[in-house]
Amino acid sequence: MAKGFGGKMSGGMGGGQNAMMRQLQKLQEQMEAAQASLADETVTASVGGGAVKVTMTGDQHCKSVEIAADLLQDADAEMLQDLILSAVNMALDQSRELQSQKMGPLAGGIPGLGF
Repeated sequence: MAKGFGGKMSGGMGGGQNAMMRQLQKLQEQMEAAQASLADETVTASVGGGAVKVTMTGDQHCKSVEIAADLLQDADAEMLQDLILSAVNMALDQSRELQSQKMGPLAGGIPGLGF
């Protein structure tokens, strides 16, 4: 028999490796569950005193943009564009923060693997 290929490990994975594989599988299941819940949760950003509202999911999909009717009466396209841009960016920031809160604990990985 070749040197280093006999002994305890020849019958398959050792107990430590089996435990590590189970931990990895559990971590993957937790990450999938967290990602699924992010798709269901929303954040709403409001700018211009509520004149523009953007609602976004935790996985960064824009669900709605609301513009107050009285804002449209002024017909200042440049101001409206700035407000929408600001609201979208704010909603993205909030969505990313939500994602960080949900996924952050899982990002630590399993001790000893260097994740």
